[in-house]
Amino acid sequence: MAEAVAVNMPATTAAEPKKPLLGLSFLENLSDMSMLRQIGLLVGLAASVAIGFAVVLWSQQPDYRPLFSSLAGMDTNQVIETLAAADIAYTIEPNSGALLVKSEDYGRAQLKLAGAGVAPSDGNIGFEILDQEQGLGTSQFMEATRYRRGLEGELARTVSSLNNVKGARVHLAIPKSSVFVRDERKPSASVLVELYPGRTLEPSQVMAIVNLVATSVPELSKSQITVVDQKGNLLSDQQEMSELTMAGKQFDYSRRMESLFTQRVHNILQPVLGTGRYKAEVSADVDFSAVESTSEMFNPDQPALRSEQQVNEQRSSSLPPQGVPGALSNQPPGAAAAPEQAAAAPAPPGPIASGQPLLDANGQQVMDPATGLPMLAPYPADKREQSTRNFELDRSISHTKQQQGRLKRLSVAVVLDDQVKINGETGETTRAPWSAEELARFTRLVQDAVGFDASRGDSVSVINTSFTTDLADIVELPWYQNELFLMAMGGLRQLVPALLIFILVWFVLRPVMKNIANPNKGGSGADGDVDLGDMGGLDGELSADRVSLGGPQSILLPSPSEGYDAQLNAIKSLVAEDPGRVAQVVKEWINADE
Repeated sequence: MAEAVAVNMPATTAAEPKKPLLGLSFLENLSDMSMLRQIGLLVGLAASVAIGFAVVLWSQQPDYRPLFSSLAGMDTNQVIETLAAADIAYTIEPNSGALLVKSEDYGRAQLKLAGAGVAPSDGNIGFEILDQEQGLGTSQFMEATRYRRGLEGELARTVSSLNNVKGARVHLAIPKSSVFVRDERKPSASVLVELYPGRTLEPSQVMAIVNLVATSVPELSKSQITVVDQKGNLLSDQQEMSELTMAGKQFDYSRRMESLFTQRVHNILQPVLGTGRYKAEVSADVDFSAVESTSEMFNPDQPALRSEQQVNEQRSSSLPPQGVPGALSNQPPGAAAAPEQAAAAPAPPGPIASGQPLLDANGQQVMDPATGLPMLAPYPADKREQSTRNFELDRSISHTKQQQGRLKRLSVAVVLDDQVKINGETGETTRAPWSAEELARFTRLVQDAVGFDASRGDSVSVINTSFTTDLADIVELPWYQNELFLMAMGGLRQLVPALLIFILVWFVLRPVMKNIANPNKGGSGADGDVDLGDMGGLDGELSADRVSLGGPQSILLPSPSEGYDAQLNAIKSLVAEDPGRVAQVVKEWINADE
């Protein structure tokens, strides 16, 4: 009987199990564990729950949007009180000082702040200073000062509205007008601009500020305006600005012209060769000199009488010539000498007076054969003839002014890649250089596209060479900077919280709860029952194993290889500890024998 009991006694009895604690079976199993294991399981469970809550809160964190980039120039207390009264959550960026609100509250926050009269201010006082009450004793000087201060504030606000300007201050020096011209002084102005970090003002923008201030103040000349940045750099050098502006315009004009010709070359070669099969560059030499010339030309082969003037004068007098002819009449007379003896000599015949009859050698009157009358001595006469003639030649006058930006010379360089040929039968791809006839054809095509002019000195070069790709220059982006990876991460951002929660529940909470609910017991099967008879026939390395019976107090049964006494003592102990289970075993034996 003892052997039968030792061989056929099951490891567990069919006693009714106890009711679980509070109706939860895993709490009973948890109470059977050691204190260290209980603490570890509770800490793991708490950590899993905390991580799950953190992930949920992170995924549900609201999207904040900047309401103001900075609170400078604003009443911070008024802004905070207005947002708090409207129950609008806000936060302030510690680095930049920007005021952030939730995206769904952005529009409502703007309306509340606008209704409360909260708006960013630059600290400049404009013409609103004139709206303030003025006392009865306000002098003309104070009125002029208020107006000048308001004008400075308005100009500063206008200059600050430019994109690159963060803030501005304007100082005007407007002298008092005088009735005397020699005492009259012109106004002047100085502008201090504060630029954003990393930004600069172009010469055209500085000139725009100068023109803006000059046209806002009466009688203010552009040369009397100074523009300085926050670093103390003078920006309003008129001569340098004008030269740089002109040079910049000329450079931009040249680049635009080169881009136009390059685009023409692309438009004519891309359909023929394809994208990436050629490279084209155009260099344009543009003449920006202004030349004016005036020329006047005559044709001496076609003279024409334009005007003629003739003068004929003839004068006569009835008086005979007076004085001694010759130079003797202008000389003083010589020394007179009286002759010792006076001889009576015949006097020579004197000249015949004008109008008197002419006498011949014999003293006879000379008769005019035509009239038969005596001829008279002629009267003295003076005759003068003058003639002026004006001739007009063929003349042409031309005034020429050359236009600025005239194209002086054009140079075009085109490089063609080798042509690619595909064998239709084998599908192999081969590369072959272009022939001379094809290069000449491309050259003529490019010349016609850009308007080639040989007299102007233009040049067009089209050559063929094989394009090579240097693998060392190809820089591959890391996988985490790939565009597809970034797009995938953006799409998975919403799925990451759910995925983390699933991992925590499936791989952390589920094994923990399963371990608590169904702890792994050594030697227990699916039902927790093992027959000792089945174990009695074991040999080998399992023959020395001992069976432990679970329950409120674990009982260690001897192995089948031990002696009869040890097995009997173990059964006695089992009967003493749990008689109900032993009675159930005996009852099953009796039912089985029947």
